[in-house]
Amino acid sequence: MPTKFLNRIILTFVVFISLSLLSFTTMNDYTDKYEKVRQRMVREQIVARGIKDQKVIQAMLNVKRHLFVPSNYERMAYEDRPLSIGEGQTISQPYIVALMTETLELTENMKVLEIGTGSGYQAAILAEIVQDVYTIEIIESLGLKAKNLLQSINYNNIQFKIGDGYKGWEEHAPFDAIIVTCAPTDIPQALEEQLKEGGKMIIPLGGSITQELVLFEKNKGKLIRKVVAPVRFVPMVRHDGKHY
Repeated sequence: MPTKFLNRIILTFVVFISLSLLSFTTMNDYTDKYEKVRQRMVREQIVARGIKDQKVIQAMLNVKRHLFVPSNYERMAYEDRPLSIGEGQTISQPYIVALMTETLELTENMKVLEIGTGSGYQAAILAEIVQDVYTIEIIESLGLKAKNLLQSINYNNIQFKIGDGYKGWEEHAPFDAIIVTCAPTDIPQALEEQLKEGGKMIIPLGGSITQELVLFEKNKGKLIRKVVAPVRFVPMVRHDGKHY
């Protein structure tokens, strides 16, 4: 083989390897950038505010929040605020997600019902901690989008339903815990009935102006109420768009 031709092959190979390494490095830098931002979010927004449950902290580190927001909000995904996800809905600020999750005192073998799938972010956090997650979303486009995303990143312990979360998911009850990410004016009777004895439910209650995040614990068939914090969530809606 002529030396000139051999040199050309070697040069082409070297260029190819260099470009491949550059691409790999760039991709890793991009991934690392979000990993560091996510670590800072957990350190400054979650741990610094008093979240102590290591399962919750690790879940917040594991789940890539930027995957759950529209692409034009990606750079804001780890900021301390809710973000719009379309259809008049939002992804809750990271601290509220962590607070609600920690308050339920979840363990690995639990079965949890989520009302309001939204972006799917809260469902992913739950799925990092518990055995089975059942999540309901009334807005079909959001529910299907969240399902496709969560299944594509291998969350195989989440069951999805398009429907009215006010009615719960009776065929899979009772649930060890229930988390509600939209606000009715009062606690839905179906959710009270579907909560397991000794189970906990975290839910925002109130109208469009004043809401409270409330923890309920079922004791001898009755719900014991404890106010956790003032909050502001989107309202729980019916199929006709009216608020519960």
